[in-house]
Amino acid sequence: MDFRIIKSPSAGTIDILMRRMGSTADSAELRNADAVGLVQGKMIEMICASDIAEKAVGVTVVDIRGSCPQNMILIAIFGDTASVEAAISEIKRMSDGGVNLC
Repeated sequence: MDFRIIKSPSAGTIDILMRRMGSTADSAELRNADAVGLVQGKMIEMICASDIAEKAVGVTVVDIRGSCPQNMILIAIFGDTASVEAAISEIKRMSDGGVNLC
């Protein structure tokens, strides 16, 4: 899995994500997020990572649509900076430990 955190995302970055999100793109809550965590991996990993992130802290996880020939999936984790960092840390902890994510 690949991980990135964008602190204080620019309006342009948020617009890119919103266009790729579909129906949730109009959410003011997501537009005003302090940070966005991006996680890319296999479908099964991303579904489990979403579950872990939402259970660990108060974040919102959204599937980001795209076209990747390797069938990699991207999720965005929206929230305050500390919560996004905690969610990413928990996902990493579960994946690095060789534990099944879910």
